[in-house]
Amino acid sequence: MSYIKFRADQLFDGYQLLGDQQVLMITEEGIVEDIVPVNEAGEDIRSFRGILSPGFINCHCHLELSHMKGMIPEGTGLVDFVLGVVTQRHSAEEQILEAIEKAENEMLGNGIIAVGDICNNTLSLAQKSKGRIYYHNFIEASGFNPLVAEQRFERSVEFFREYAWYYSIPVESNSIVPHAPYSVADELWERIIRFPGNRLMTIHNQETAAENEWFINGQGKFLTLYEKMGIDSSFFKPPGKSSLESYLPKFLKNQPLVLVHNVYTSREDLQFAEATGQKISWCFCPNANLYIGGQLPAIDMFMQHNCEIVLGTDSLASNHQLSILEEIKTIQKHFPGISSAQLLRWATINGAKALQMDKLLGSFEKGKQPGVILCENDLSGTRRLL
Repeated sequence: MSYIKFRADQLFDGYQLLGDQQVLMITEEGIVEDIVPVNEAGEDIRSFRGILSPGFINCHCHLELSHMKGMIPEGTGLVDFVLGVVTQRHSAEEQILEAIEKAENEMLGNGIIAVGDICNNTLSLAQKSKGRIYYHNFIEASGFNPLVAEQRFERSVEFFREYAWYYSIPVESNSIVPHAPYSVADELWERIIRFPGNRLMTIHNQETAAENEWFINGQGKFLTLYEKMGIDSSFFKPPGKSSLESYLPKFLKNQPLVLVHNVYTSREDLQFAEATGQKISWCFCPNANLYIGGQLPAIDMFMQHNCEIVLGTDSLASNHQLSILEEIKTIQKHFPGISSAQLLRWATINGAKALQMDKLLGSFEKGKQPGVILCENDLSGTRRLL
């Protein structure tokens, strides 16, 4: 069998940078055969300037909101941003579908091969059924008032069934998940976590200081959010502790979690999470955090706690582009001490493990089909090779 042979200034295998003396051997279908020393690779080696890497994994996106690019101004804060999404997301279906296709094309062009996508409807199904990107569809359920719990859950189950069967997408590629701690009633929590097959969960976590304030004393900007959305929150009794400490024990121990944003997660929260023994991936979407609130999570603190870190883009409603490399560049700017190899791990093998796709994606290991991208040596740009 003949192989495509790739060599570059650096070969990143998903775990470490291997230098320029290693050659990636891969089939025309993109299946990895081996990594061998250059003196054993033979002829017809394709050589490049830059870093060869497996395709990027985007662990948090809202593809269905792609038509909202530029609709909500920067710096509104989360409460006004959420209100903006709720009140402005409805558009002509043709416009939404065109934006979804354009957004997927953008992700492909930016080297993204797999996505953890938040779904509140089935509008992204037609595009996803083309099989150009691997998706884990997180069917999002929300409903803060206990009276709507059953109705909201049944709607999510209907969406789940469409994603699971209508386009023959494997059931293991879908989960029903809670939107956020402040938008899910206890009665809805119970239905979500015990839904059969929910083997991977995600939730928006501590994206704003107001979230912790609401759980500690029942005050703050979330009162405004509920009032403007016509939600009666009088039944809520604040547990007197942070958001994460309040909701994390509700998940089952065998449910791996992807916690997204984590802007106002404290060291005490991390210690609490560690003590639960829960398998957690911490997903950062720095450009969305800057877009909405101008604040980044303390990424260095998460590193000190040896957290499993992954990356996401969030949606075009809260970002100027869907590019994991742009997220990396923002982290580099604000945390210059983080190595390129570490950042690339977050974008590849860590993301693949978080989405339970690491048997196929995330690293250049024999039998995998992770895609091949070429990054500039300073991570200033990227293009897809295979």
